[in-house]
Amino acid sequence: MENRKTTKMKKYFFLYLIVFFSIISCKKKGCTDPASYNYDENAQVNDGSCEYATPYDLEIPPLFSQYLPNPIIPNNNPLTIEGIQLGRKLFYEPMLSGNNTQSCSDCHSPSSAFTDTNQFSIGIDGNFGGRNSMPIFNVAWNFNENFFWDGRASSVEDQAFGPVVNPIEMHETWPNAVNKLQNDNEYPDLFKAAFGTDIIDSVLVSKAIAQFERTLISGNSKFDKFLNNQISLTPSEISGYNIFMDENGGDCFHCHGDPTNPLWTDNEFHNNGLDALFSDQGLGDINGNSNDIGKFKTPSLRNLVFTAPYMHDGRFATLDEVITHYSIGLVNSSTIDPLMKNISQGGAQLSPQEMIDLKAFLLTLTDSTFITNPNFIEP
Repeated sequence: MENRKTTKMKKYFFLYLIVFFSIISCKKKGCTDPASYNYDENAQVNDGSCEYATPYDLEIPPLFSQYLPNPIIPNNNPLTIEGIQLGRKLFYEPMLSGNNTQSCSDCHSPSSAFTDTNQFSIGIDGNFGGRNSMPIFNVAWNFNENFFWDGRASSVEDQAFGPVVNPIEMHETWPNAVNKLQNDNEYPDLFKAAFGTDIIDSVLVSKAIAQFERTLISGNSKFDKFLNNQISLTPSEISGYNIFMDENGGDCFHCHGDPTNPLWTDNEFHNNGLDALFSDQGLGDINGNSNDIGKFKTPSLRNLVFTAPYMHDGRFATLDEVITHYSIGLVNSSTIDPLMKNISQGGAQLSPQEMIDLKAFLLTLTDSTFITNPNFIEP
């Protein structure tokens, strides 16, 4: 009796296995991992075919790790060695311009902390833009994700997308730019390695450039080393720091941060008393809010040695002119930032020695290793 029962159970068990494996064999096989670049949303069984680019971990400065949240890396554009290498090549690629003469680097030079030493950058047709080119570094920590002086771009990818088609800048169409890359001997294979496809489009170009730009990290200045207890500051530099932090002195820290914000910018938008009336309305021209007319993005104070001229329109050729503006040159207007609390007297009214000391401190935020990093220059 027991043997019959056991035999019957074995029959059912083997029958179950046959049905089970029949069902499994009928399911579509493929890559089921959404993180791979050959993910098949219709696949039900992972057949081991998933392909990936090589993950890349940012080299984050100690003070950034200590004081800042993790950098923003989109899930749909993770950093990879292949993607960054491609983005670096594209950043220096003149084929992205209408006449094959201009690349991103022409307006964002590594020797100038990825900005332009001209007041206004010149496009391929000889036309001048209306604003000074913003430097590119530490963009992965722009947590409000508003880019450009007026905040018109909402991501690093979006920031990279615009200049190619801007008629004053690179003056090309994306179909033309993509066609040139597609017909190149190298680029299809590079896109295949980075994104799993050799079919190039504008989205992938922007993603690659954005990956490269997120690696442009500046965090090795004299002041960084001071905060890391590696070096000392001069009496003038210490005095300048105190003036920077003093609400009754320079009162600079509200917009530009303090040692707990190694970005040295709040990445917000302010009317900092440049004009009474505005031909360039800044953020207000983008969002249509009259309360935001004349507001522009706070630039980082890092690398000021390399990033002249200053302000959104490059009106100040020297750092001394900038300090003088905040000391005696503030101009009132309807949208003046409340942080410009000395507006009634034209500014902070710093003494000549205080201005010298403040400049000495600001220069300690210079990161010379940033502009000589071999990973950032043209490949």
